[in-house]
Amino acid sequence: MARRLSSKQKLKSLIRVTTTAATIFGGICIYQSNEKFYNSVAVPLVQLLDPENAHAATVKLLKWGLLPRQNTEDPASLAIDVWNLRFKNPVGMAAGFDKQGEAIEGLHKLGFSFVEIGSVTPKPQPGNPRPRVFRLLEDNAVVNRYGFNSEGHESVWQRLRKLRDNQNFNGIIGVNLGKNKTSEDATQDYIDGIKKFSDVADYFVINVSSPNTPGLRSLQSKTDLEQLLTKVNEVRQSIQSKQPLLLKLAPDLSDTEKQGIADVILKKKSSVDGLILCNTTVSRNNLVSHLKEEKGGLSGAPLADMSTQMISDMYRRTHGTIPIIGVGGIFTGADAYNKIKAGASLIQIYTSFTYRGPPLIGKIKRELNEMLERDGLASIKDAVGKDANAT
Repeated sequence: MARRLSSKQKLKSLIRVTTTAATIFGGICIYQSNEKFYNSVAVPLVQLLDPENAHAATVKLLKWGLLPRQNTEDPASLAIDVWNLRFKNPVGMAAGFDKQGEAIEGLHKLGFSFVEIGSVTPKPQPGNPRPRVFRLLEDNAVVNRYGFNSEGHESVWQRLRKLRDNQNFNGIIGVNLGKNKTSEDATQDYIDGIKKFSDVADYFVINVSSPNTPGLRSLQSKTDLEQLLTKVNEVRQSIQSKQPLLLKLAPDLSDTEKQGIADVILKKKSSVDGLILCNTTVSRNNLVSHLKEEKGGLSGAPLADMSTQMISDMYRRTHGTIPIIGVGGIFTGADAYNKIKAGASLIQIYTSFTYRGPPLIGKIKRELNEMLERDGLASIKDAVGKDANAT
């Protein structure tokens, strides 16, 4: 005769079965990038963690290949050639997410066409003390004051060199360069980065726009920027670096400052090959979260219009001759499309990824393709600067 289970044993058995079923269901939803599951279950669970711990955990999951990979081909309409590089779609991961170059392969498998790592500093440095990352949930925003926490050039270079030696990997990698907090020669820090990563980077970014390193944003001034870029270009020429050089700017610049920058980068000796618009803002307009007064750079939805306006502005100031990567507050395909029509050839996300998870990448690409079809455009390239050129 079969032994009858006690109520306690029945409850334990039910919990085991339910937990197993829930785990399997959750695993399937994660593998399939189920948007509803991420929005209603996965992301809220992640948001129970401290923001920096959640960030670190996500990077590790990607490093270990535990998040889903894209299982469909990108529409041909989304492919675009910029700087003699072929981007299979215009969506990239912005710098700041994968600071140490640990998750590059995992991010490409999610569907990003390019990944920008860093900012990387010459010497290792811990960055600012914790807490230094804050979710403004009501505003779909984040404030961070990481302060260029970096393992340093050598450690990150070794990681990238190993990845490049993997013959199965052919993704596009940008290296975002920063200066050490205590460095007395910022220009040399950027030059050292160009030299160090010249055999592993597809493009370089000069980051002079983070608000979290004292004195860094002053390098955006016309005189200082011209001196910096002139020296960097001299070194690029001397070592025959072929990688495009991009400049990342802050959204908090005045019209005079923006025109000064445009004048500098249109000169041959201090030219750049591209702009990234834009970095985080120190403004706090129209926020409702109680964390809005935390010091640091604000990213996410509140930056959307500010970023798009800056893209349009700098596109006109540079006469559409310098390709732009648009970043800031992109949560939908429409957000991305607005930036592309304003003058961006490519776009990047970060904060929205932390709020929406991996399904966001496919969603943006699907919606972009639908908007191109709606407007009768065969390629994303046909949309670049469409609004700016119409004014």
